[in-house]
Amino acid sequence: MLNGFKAFIMKGNVLDLAVAVIMGAAFNTVVTALVQNVLMPIISVIVGQPNFDNFLVFGPVKIGVFLTAVVNFIIVAAAIYFLIVMPMNHLIERRNRRLGIHDKAAEEPVEPQIALLTEIRDALTARER
Repeated sequence: MLNGFKAFIMKGNVLDLAVAVIMGAAFNTVVTALVQNVLMPIISVIVGQPNFDNFLVFGPVKIGVFLTAVVNFIIVAAAIYFLIVMPMNHLIERRNRRLGIHDKAAEEPVEPQIALLTEIRDALTARER
């Protein structure tokens, strides 16, 4: 039982996940600062309020608080996409072009059965020679 746990912990993907969680927590402050101090003030100039907390209040039901959370989520997702994902994809694409690495997803996909039959055909052809 302990050996299985040790093997699980020592797998690379567990360590990668731990690093990702730590980096995500550290990056949270950067994204929060961007949203609260840059993007939400711009939205408050456009909308007139820094958030939607007082929008659509029906007694104890505060739909505006939910709306604020949704808007914050969309802003965070957009910030991560445009500030991290897009530039990283661009850098990876440039590196791959420089190294001559082709994107396998861009190649036409081959069904597993066709790939297997092609291998069998090639093996039989090689055996006949």
